Amino acid sequence: MIADVVAEIHPTIVKSLNMTKIEDLDKDTLASQLFDFLETSQTSAAELGPVDRQRVVTQLVQDIKGLGPIEPLLGDPHVSDILINGVDNVYVERRGQLEQVDLRFRDAQHLLTIAQRIAGWVGRRVDESSPMVDARLPDGSRVNIIIPPLALDGAAVSIRRFVVRGTSLLQMAERHVLSRSMAMLFGVAVKSRLNILVSGGTGVGKTTFMNALSREIGHNERLITIEDAAELQLQQPHVIRLETRTMSAEGTGQVNMRELLINTLRMRPDRIIVGEVRGSEAREMLHAMNTGHPGSMCTLHANSPRDALTRLENMLLMSGDTPIPVLRHQIASSIDIVVQLERLRSGHRCVSSITNVVGIENDILTTEELWRRCPGEDKHVFETSGRLPSWVDAVDAVNLREPLMAAINGDPKMGEADT
Repeated sequence: MIADVVAEIHPTIVKSLNMTKIEDLDKDTLASQLFDFLETSQTSAAELGPVDRQRVVTQLVQDIKGLGPIEPLLGDPHVSDILINGVDNVYVERRGQLEQVDLRFRDAQHLLTIAQRIAGWVGRRVDESSPMVDARLPDGSRVNIIIPPLALDGAAVSIRRFVVRGTSLLQMAERHVLSRSMAMLFGVAVKSRLNILVSGGTGVGKTTFMNALSREIGHNERLITIEDAAELQLQQPHVIRLETRTMSAEGTGQVNMRELLINTLRMRPDRIIVGEVRGSEAREMLHAMNTGHPGSMCTLHANSPRDALTRLENMLLMSGDTPIPVLRHQIASSIDIVVQLERLRSGHRCVSSITNVVGIENDILTTEELWRRCPGEDKHVFETSGRLPSWVDAVDAVNLREPLMAAINGDPKMGEADT
């Protein structure tokens, strides 16, 4: 009933109120004006009681200033993904499990208006001439929008929530994302200015993990982040945030990741943090890691540490004609650690492997697994190789050998967990 009343009133409000001035109003002021409007309205809203009238006003404010019917989902801390597949088909992910929710938009135009509002918040557009867009919400949540004619069943909106809670390594250890010893190791690695590649599939928590890693960086360093849609939330005072720009309707103005990376090298960064490496910018990223910017980090989509290094190699091949042995030497001298993240069938996200990039042997990249998660949905057991990594000299340079040894000796040795 409330939805029917809102659908009936909304066109009248658009005609009666000055929508240009409404854009400048906060939500409380708009709600007050809508209450006054309903008092004089000749629609069915005049027959509603105080509680139902409050609900009508709340939905109208959400439609005019927010994200319409999905606004309540953004206030649910357990919702990590919101997936809109047309006007009346909405799913959410709660605690790692997908479920359909009883929400719908009034019509296709209502959904398109919400999608265009999201794109407009970050200076982008979505229409028939530009039917795909990546954007973000004010809270940092990532949004992908694709509309007809590319989306055959109506506009599809995918929202990956940005969750602030639990972003420290120790908080992650409490949630069994990793062990406390692994958290200690990562603290040592970041302080020793090792270059870290975070690998994993879609939705495994790579950005959240990067935020946790970044908390170990000192506050006396100049950090520059580069992303397609800004999601990283660094806590240091000296942070420069850069974001790519898509092509305008006139076909101009595009600024890609590679161009931002090249420019970043002229900005005197201590560390460079790239949200996701997916193309020719990989060459500049490795150059930065290997020429005066140690301690840099980036993420990459891959199913295993070996796949991550192979994919990185393929990106380098696409950006030039450098011989493969040279590329592998460049990777070995640039990347110190590959962290593999995994999402289990239960929805639990965790670190499944920490791999040390040892070096080159017979033109082949050699690696060694330092930590791994034992199989099993609920056991949450992590075990270590017990061996010193190849980058122990970098640890000794900052006098962190003792916490490194404590981390290595803090978990069961590989093979012991099953005995």
